[in-house]
Amino acid sequence: MMINKRKSFSPYLAVLLLSLLVFGCAGSVKNMRPVPLDRIVSAPEEGKSMVVFMRPSGMGFAIQSSVFEINEENPSIVGIVAAKKKVSYQLEPGKHLFMVVGESADFMSAELEANKTYYALVTLRMGVWKARFSLKPIHSDVLNSPQFNKWLEGCEWVEKTPDSENWASSNSGSIQSKYNKYYSKWMSKDLSERPKLLPQDGK
Repeated sequence: MMINKRKSFSPYLAVLLLSLLVFGCAGSVKNMRPVPLDRIVSAPEEGKSMVVFMRPSGMGFAIQSSVFEINEENPSIVGIVAAKKKVSYQLEPGKHLFMVVGESADFMSAELEANKTYYALVTLRMGVWKARFSLKPIHSDVLNSPQFNKWLEGCEWVEKTPDSENWASSNSGSIQSKYNKYYSKWMSKDLSERPKLLPQDGK
């Protein structure tokens, strides 16, 4: 009888655990730290551009996503983005390439203007062994929508720490291999299928 009870309970337990994984709330801040209210940067420095990467969905809350800028085929960490978190990144205006890493890697290009802030979503899709992530640019027609404001307000600001850099350094081999494997696949897609932040998407 004990065995039968365990067998009948297992499917319910599996459903519960799956629900927690998929529909969970905020992710833990691992290798990052919350930004105090008096240190939140809402606009780029004069002459610079800023990109805000945010992950408003609670799906896959136990799994963090890492975002990188690619410079001459070398990834440099922007931040580790957990569920319900957002990271700001200041950089020079012009053309840039970003990568998000999970089980695989995906990319987004950007053409940025000075003194503007741009936004991109980190979105989750289930992979073979764990979550895969993509970057979705938020275009100008969405910036003033209630949905955008909900995304922005629903995410907590976090920032890099020395632990963030140490994590990226200790995992550099895996991060680089994902870039090497998936960038060529991304480039083989039609231009319309490669997400891009456009100059007019900033505000």
